[in-house]
Amino acid sequence: MIVVDDVHKRYLTDHGQGPWVLQGVSFTIPPGLSVGVVGRNGAGKSTLLRLIGGTDMPNRGRIERHCRVSWPMGFGGGLQGSLTGRQNAKFVCRIHGHENELNERVAQIAAFAEIGDYFDEPVKTYSSGMRSRLQFALSLAFDFDVYISDEVTSTGDAAFKKKAADAFKSLTGRSSLIMVSHGEGTLKEFCSAGIWLHEGRAQWFDAIDDALRAYKETIPK
Repeated sequence: MIVVDDVHKRYLTDHGQGPWVLQGVSFTIPPGLSVGVVGRNGAGKSTLLRLIGGTDMPNRGRIERHCRVSWPMGFGGGLQGSLTGRQNAKFVCRIHGHENELNERVAQIAAFAEIGDYFDEPVKTYSSGMRSRLQFALSLAFDFDVYISDEVTSTGDAAFKKKAADAFKSLTGRSSLIMVSHGEGTLKEFCSAGIWLHEGRAQWFDAIDDALRAYKETIPK
């Protein structure tokens, strides 16, 4: 279970505190339920995923994670740019206590990321898509109760998109998803409930179709 309680978030800009990205956001995600997050560009979808995944902190409010939650797959942060993909993978494996099977885990990450020789190049030389692939592969190398996906299924060529979709399907029955995607079909395929972000607020829907309908009603004709 994940509890988001009265969460507010804004960022510091060159001119001081920026506007609230999220304000007063509250909802509870029950165990085993996959949720799609929808909203316009700039509505705060990626911000919300970072907060739930623990890679960012709210200005106010609290987030309780009563389960093992991944970092956001597709999120470019969390990687040390001066280290290679392999070195980053080894570091994360050691943090998660997999020293005894380090080589096996790293090989699995390299195979899934499909970035070739770049795996042994500094991450700061990667394209955004390559960073997303590496983050995705890193997340799948470990067992989480909830995986967070930020547009992962839109990354890369058709073959990698299919590979990502198949990986999500393999999670069915043992883990759940919190997903942002501009693909309506993707959200309907993997998510049963929905969260609609609009003007800094969040509205929970038990059915993803209802969340999509509420979002589309705000789009100018």
